[in-house]
Amino acid sequence: MGQLFTPTQMSLAAESFSGAEALASRYYGMTRSQLKEHRYDIKTLADLAEHEVNEGAFAHLCKYEVQTDAKVADENNSSYCFYRICLQDNRILDAVARGSSFIKLAPLLLYIAAHELVHVIRFDHGEIAFDASPAEKEQEEETVHTITRQMLAPVSGSELRLIVECFSEKYRLGDFV
Repeated sequence: MGQLFTPTQMSLAAESFSGAEALASRYYGMTRSQLKEHRYDIKTLADLAEHEVNEGAFAHLCKYEVQTDAKVADENNSSYCFYRICLQDNRILDAVARGSSFIKLAPLLLYIAAHELVHVIRFDHGEIAFDASPAEKEQEEETVHTITRQMLAPVSGSELRLIVECFSEKYRLGDFV
């Protein structure tokens, strides 16, 4: 399974997603409650199912269709889409260990969180199909990287700028299936 986040690192990941939610709310002009309407959760490697593990990315986005009780369903919909952001602890921690002189965990987690939230929002808004072709997915990654950089610009200190520069084109920070 590989190296897992410690409790302290898990707390840092939660803080990173909270910060990314605030940035996404500001960027997209949403209230925090509007952002929460996008159904997603975050899991770390210890809690992932086998199909949610991806050795080629820092985070992996899975989409699930959830069946609802007819009494609870929204206006004739008996199901809804739900996204799971699957953090790949081992890949993230390995990148930090290999680049420890300049890559810090907190800004890397913030970038990953912002990047994955942009994917969730774009999928939920129908800006791209989750099951798009490989070419469309590649273009979507570039679009999401661009939006992520714009979203993070107001808080981009030197450590975060390094993350944006190092990983924007060399690594795939998100992957979806």
